[in-house]
This record gives sequence, C-alpha cells and structure tokens, in this order.
Amino acid sequence: MRKYLLSILTLLSFLPGFLTSANAQEDYRFDMGGGIGMTGYLGDANTANLYRNPSWDLELLFRYIANPRWAFKTNFYVGGLRGNSEQMTNVFPSGENFKFSTTFYELGEMAEFNFFNYGMGERYRKLKRFSPYITGGLSLTMWSVEGHTYAGFTIPFGVGAKFKINRRLNLGLEFLMKKVFTDKLDGEHLADPFAIKSSFAKNTDWYSTLTITLSYEFSKRCQQCHYKE
Repeated sequence: MRKYLLSILTLLSFLPGFLTSANAQEDYRFDMGGGIGMTGYLGDANTANLYRNPSWDLELLFRYIANPRWAFKTNFYVGGLRGNSEQMTNVFPSGENFKFSTTFYELGEMAEFNFFNYGMGERYRKLKRFSPYITGGLSLTMWSVEGHTYAGFTIPFGVGAKFKINRRLNLGLEFLMKKVFTDKLDGEHLADPFAIKSSFAKNTDWYSTLTITLSYEFSKRCQQCHYKE
C-alpha cells in the first residue's frame, strides 16, 4: 500500500509541471498564407465609381509577428484591372473613348498595427481572437497595356480584420487603396487626356484590393516563455 501511495505522490509531483507546459502560450514568429478577392480602379477611364468594372486578385503573404500588436508583411499580388471611359459623364477634348484591361503584378512591404493584443492564450496578456488593424507600406507594381509594359512605385494603405480559427490558423479580410505614382496605369493614351500637365504627386491613377486570406503560423519562439509586460 505504501508503494502505491508513493507512486501516486510521485506522479502528482510531476503534474503541475506537465500542465504548465501543456497550457503554455504557443507564440509563433511567422505567418504564411494566401488569399483571393476583387480589385477596383480609379483613373482617367473611371473617375467616380471604384467598383464599376471590378476584377480579381490573388495574394501570397508572409508575416513576421513582432508581438501581439505589430506585424510586418511581405505580399505578392497578381490581379486584373479594367476601365471604360464610355461609362463616364466627362467628355475628352478629342471626343474619343478609351477602355483598357490589364494584369498587374505587385510586390510590397507592409506594417500592420492591431487595435487589440491579437492571439490566444493567458488572460493576463489580454489576448483577443479578433482584432481590426490598420496597415500601410510601399510596393512596386508592373503591368502591360496595349503591348507596352510599365512599372511604378505604389503606396498601399488601408484597414483589415483578423480572426483566429485556432492557435495557428488565421482568417483575414483586408481592404487596401493603392496610389500609383504614374499616370499610365490605364495606358499611354490616358496619361494626359486633357492636355494639362500634372506633377509627379498629382497623378490620378489608383487601384484597390479587397482580399479574404487564410494563413498558418509556424516557428515557435520558445517552448515556455515568461513575459514581462
């Protein structure tokens, strides 16, 4: 009987350590995934309705998770853009109408700030499974219109929301507006349709992405971490 009691006491002595290890917060450094969504265009071939001629986009993403509030994302987009000046009330001086369709490729770096401490785990860290966020960064975009290939820097900025399906899987929704620093997103003919020269900062071309994403976290920071807030 004494042997059984000693065995039980020995097992109980290891139990707190086992439970602490099993329930320890699993923090991961990286997040990787992809998404699908729709695009919109604003420019000389569409000056009012962002989604008058919607198209598609696909995204690949890789995040470095700095902490529950900050993340830094590298993303790659491929998508379509379309516009048609016949749908506008404005009339060009020449009386002509222009329409275009293109596929763009975009590589960018973004910073994300979560409104809440995003994650799952101990209550003392006040982690939330859901968090809206704001984001901004810098991208390089390439596209072709009427046989001509163009490239330009883009400033993307916008808002999003994240939801943890479980400790590793994240569901996201992100809307970005992207300012293109060239007036040739819709082609050479619409670079200066009103013959009014504009400065580098006053180009009229924008596009947007609205994307649903699914991503997976990996690479644990440590098996058991003791955080100091």
